Amino acid sequence: MPASMIGIATPQAMVNDGRVVMSDPDFEARRKAVQEYVKPDDPLSWDVAWKKGVTPWDDGIVEPSLMEVIEESGIAFPRKGKVLVPGCGAGYEAFWLAKRGLKATGMDISETAIEAANRERNKYPQEIVDNSQFLKVNFFDIKDISDEERYDLAIDHRQVSHTKARIHCGRELNISIHRFFVAIPPSLRNDWGRQMAAFLKPGGYLINIIFPIVPPVEGGPPYTVRSDHYDGPLGENFEKIYDEVPTKSSPTHEGKERVQVWRRK
Repeated sequence: MPASMIGIATPQAMVNDGRVVMSDPDFEARRKAVQEYVKPDDPLSWDVAWKKGVTPWDDGIVEPSLMEVIEESGIAFPRKGKVLVPGCGAGYEAFWLAKRGLKATGMDISETAIEAANRERNKYPQEIVDNSQFLKVNFFDIKDISDEERYDLAIDHRQVSHTKARIHCGRELNISIHRFFVAIPPSLRNDWGRQMAAFLKPGGYLINIIFPIVPPVEGGPPYTVRSDHYDGPLGENFEKIYDEVPTKSSPTHEGKERVQVWRRK
């Protein structure tokens, strides 16, 4: 395929690092299942989705692509210190990182999600309990972050779902939803970048799991995302040191996600 085609999307297909990604005929239906409850102008509506059980992103696993970049990329990620997981949901990535020796803080705007994370937390050994905490808070509302409060690592992640979510009309759909960067309206992406910069120490790392890289759609969540969409929000305060298609993804996500690592200047 000509290099000039890389990154150019059509309604039928697009390219991610040389791999053709066809549009998913059910994608719009899956998005609408979530949009029935999650409203772009009301962040608290995420809690409605949790209360209704429309949580297809919550399948109890840690992202294969996240584990791969941390364990196999050769980047010297911290083994001690603090890690931030905004939009943590039930906290699976936070617990995995806590097992690796980090002090993990999960944040979510949904009270129901935080309750779920704390129920999960009670299942773990005391060491993991001590290394994890979960806060019901709007990520964007936290201001005046002191040097002592800053983190060594932050994750902007998703969770793969192969489970079936039953929606109000009785239909079942296999749904995978990427969280946080693609879950927020694009008008907030620059604010997201500034807030990530405020949270991270100089030299700290930000890992972005970029999904779904599919042909453009109107509205969200999830909103259309491309790897270069992170350049503007992060370029002033971060250096991009890694940008690859993972070799370990769930089968339905192969070729539709990328992993980036940015280092705080």
